[in-house]
Amino acid sequence: MKDKFKKLFETVKLTNGVEIKNRIVMAPMTTFSGNSDGTISDQEIEYYKHRSKGLGMLITACIGVSKNGIAFPGQFTSYAKEAVPKLQVLTDEVKKDGTKIILQIHHGGRMARPELVPDGITVSAGNIPSPRTPDVIPHELNDDEIEKIISEFGAATKIAIESGFDGVEIHGANTYLIQQFFSPHSNRRSDKWGGSLEKRLLFPMRVIDEVKSVVKESGKAEFIVGYRFSPEEIETPGIRIEDTLYLVENLVNKNLDYLHISVMDVWEKPSMDTSIHKSMTELVSEKINKRVPLIAVGSIQTGDEAIHALETKADFDALGREIIMDPNRIEKIQNEKEDEITVTISKKPQKELVIPDKLFSAMLDTTGWFPFED
Repeated sequence: MKDKFKKLFETVKLTNGVEIKNRIVMAPMTTFSGNSDGTISDQEIEYYKHRSKGLGMLITACIGVSKNGIAFPGQFTSYAKEAVPKLQVLTDEVKKDGTKIILQIHHGGRMARPELVPDGITVSAGNIPSPRTPDVIPHELNDDEIEKIISEFGAATKIAIESGFDGVEIHGANTYLIQQFFSPHSNRRSDKWGGSLEKRLLFPMRVIDEVKSVVKESGKAEFIVGYRFSPEEIETPGIRIEDTLYLVENLVNKNLDYLHISVMDVWEKPSMDTSIHKSMTELVSEKINKRVPLIAVGSIQTGDEAIHALETKADFDALGREIIMDPNRIEKIQNEKEDEITVTISKKPQKELVIPDKLFSAMLDTTGWFPFED
């Protein structure tokens, strides 16, 4: 391995003392490939197995915690009858080489698909539709319904523990329910769950408390709890970087094991405040100030770019599309074969890439998601 890449392969300790064997993480990406009964499919298990060997951590696609929160066709669920035995097959495979496997836990809120939820009714912090789906008016959750969803995040954490996962990542990003409670666009309540920045924070904090309570009851002090967040929204009103820095300070105070920013480019600057000339990852890193490990993400293609991304003072680099296109990317960096790294993908199904059929179809159908060869 070239000396300049050695930093990528240093071990890193999380808040709870668990050691991660290197700084490379597989980012969570939707697979659309679960079984019809809500269990993880054999194709998904093989897909993760094929990509896990060189990673420090692998974060799965998001698992649905509630029946009214399913946001994707083929999303696997924590409440499926046979969830645990199928998930155990996955964790057994991924952990063979010392890679930590994290289950991302998720509720779609108003971004759930009406055709995938009971009675076609989506739910959210309020009845404000998403600009992405203006004709879908969500049901505003009442106190009892909110408490039920919080408990379902806890139940999903228990499933993760029983299934052999090393941890969970709370999905508080990408416009889904937890972010909807924090957002001034979707949360215009005037009760304890909204009405001010501090009150909009209550739901995310309660979810964290529930998850950590389940972990404490399990007696597994080494079980990892991470949290993913998006640093800004394009909506007005919407989350701005100053709101996110307030969120981050409160997340740090929750003694989480890591934080995970969600951006398309690691060097992306705030789009809603052009007076700021630092990247959002750098701003978040400065706020954290090494109190909690941070995962950076976003268009990190090469070994040089991975090293450059760590200059944001983040502790880990997450690769998503990059690991899908080239499952052996990490080994190529280790073995000084960077010139063999694949940065495009053929439109012909690639058996050697072990991509689930439905995921590959989605990749083909979503313009701009992957750099396909002509």
